[in-house]
Amino acid sequence: MTDHSSNHSYLRRLGIWDGAAIVIGGVIGAGIFRTPATVAERTSSGLPLLTLWAVGGLLTLAGVLCYAELGARRPQAGGIYIYLREAFGPLPAFLFGWTMALINYPGSVAAVAITFADYACRASGLPAWWVKPVAVGAIAFIVGVNLFGVRAGAWMQNLFTLLKLAAIALLLVVGLALAHGHLGGMLQVDTTRVVSGGAWIGALLPVLFTYGGFHYLNDMAGEVRDPQRTLPRALTLGLVGVVVCYLLVNIAYLVGLGHAGLAQSKAPAADLMSHIFGPRGATIMAVGIACSTFGYCSIAIAGGARVLQTMGADGMFFRSVGHIEPRWRAPQVALVVLGAWAVVLILSGTFGQLLDYTTVGEWLGHAFGIATLFWYRRRFADQPAPYRVPLYPLLPLVFVGTVLSVIIATAINAPGDAGMSLAIIACGVPVYAIWRRRQRARTG
Repeated sequence: MTDHSSNHSYLRRLGIWDGAAIVIGGVIGAGIFRTPATVAERTSSGLPLLTLWAVGGLLTLAGVLCYAELGARRPQAGGIYIYLREAFGPLPAFLFGWTMALINYPGSVAAVAITFADYACRASGLPAWWVKPVAVGAIAFIVGVNLFGVRAGAWMQNLFTLLKLAAIALLLVVGLALAHGHLGGMLQVDTTRVVSGGAWIGALLPVLFTYGGFHYLNDMAGEVRDPQRTLPRALTLGLVGVVVCYLLVNIAYLVGLGHAGLAQSKAPAADLMSHIFGPRGATIMAVGIACSTFGYCSIAIAGGARVLQTMGADGMFFRSVGHIEPRWRAPQVALVVLGAWAVVLILSGTFGQLLDYTTVGEWLGHAFGIATLFWYRRRFADQPAPYRVPLYPLLPLVFVGTVLSVIIATAINAPGDAGMSLAIIACGVPVYAIWRRRQRARTG
């Protein structure tokens, strides 16, 4: 994406493995180390649990393939913001950016930074009052590294992706060591327990949330080399890697703890490690989760800053935020603004509520973002596309339908949070009018 205010653009330095690492790091955070226990509570045995994780992975893969075509068509920084702006106009794009770049991205960074700090303090024996200072320090460090460009951020991200994959591999080895040759038992179906369709949907929701975060590579598409080829391959490779990891981890939980033990566990990864290594096992896993969550924060800050910078370059936010630093080709102002706002949320303790309030807005953004694919197909029907999603229009329809189902289920389960999410989006309308007026006054 060209920065109109400074005549500098991003440099395309990310290859396929960098892109796949961004996808893996953006999806795998802390969820897989805790969410399987919730899914086990809502299923009858190991087979339906694994089926849900496979179904969730296939549904997410449908969305990823759609994002692959969108990214190949518009390989620019900003992701969904760009697609919405071109297909539906500046107001929907602004409302997405308003909700995500200013609230959801920094809110998720704040929440996951606290999770990182919590596990880091446990692993190092620091007292609880160190959690917030460590979280703030982590955000400052991540922002500082990313100020020197996407290549520096990619090196850091690749390292922490390898570390989180090592933690997952360790879980698998421990689970198999505890299985004692009884792998088949984990797939036995409990015929005495009947699970309703509503319970299945309730179990699928946390699975889908744990698969979230695959869109960050599209936010950084302006820095991907040969994007028409690299983006589809990196997105697909990264998401397939995530699905494999998630299935293997759940197998490890089932063979190591059993379905009933998994359902009763509050920290299944730590419990699994403790069976072999005792209290030291929980410490080892705390280090693994800390690495995983730190890597997620790095990606969320880098991706969110690109959306914020694109909005600034469009005149939809402060012009200075749209600046791309000429030497390192990094959105330095946007990085600092996003990081500083995340720190404010940490210190105020309000990030949890903000995330609850913006969940519906985030999923609406995904639904409308994928829906732009239909516009692109009609608008540019006579032009060759570098990549086309297979089974069109089935896959985008399946993904949009799934996302809308998630929104409905979320609204039913938490109507207050859904209402606040819609209210936050609505508040963006007068803000948009103000920025448009400022833009017209500046140009006219």
